[in-house]
Amino acid sequence: QVQLVESGGGLVQPGGSLRLSCAASGSIFNFYAMGWYRQVSGEQRELVARITTGSVTTYVDSVKGRFTISRDNAKTTVYLQMNSLKPEDTAVYYCKASRGFSVFWGQGTQVTVSS
Repeated sequence: QVQLVESGGGLVQPGGSLRLSCAASGSIFNFYAMGWYRQVSGEQRELVARITTGSVTTYVDSVKGRFTISRDNAKTTVYLQMNSLKPEDTAVYYCKASRGFSVFWGQGTQVTVSS
């Protein structure tokens, strides 16, 4: 069992930055790929960024060059640094841990980009 707790969301002006954190319980964090997803009410949840156990990263095209995902295995935490934020980045952001058929989700944190 892996428990995930996101933090760092909030209200930011366009062009601003936020850093999301996802703290994972348990010593098996190192064996899980980690991802950040986002969801707007009434729409499907979409992958934003993903990082493998070997720290290989992938991003959705709309955030490339603006967002950076990273992981600190010693702290069992994954981060999403979000720069140059746009109103269309507004969503609830979720952290996901996955290993084969084993999948865990956090509770989500709201990010609102507005002037």
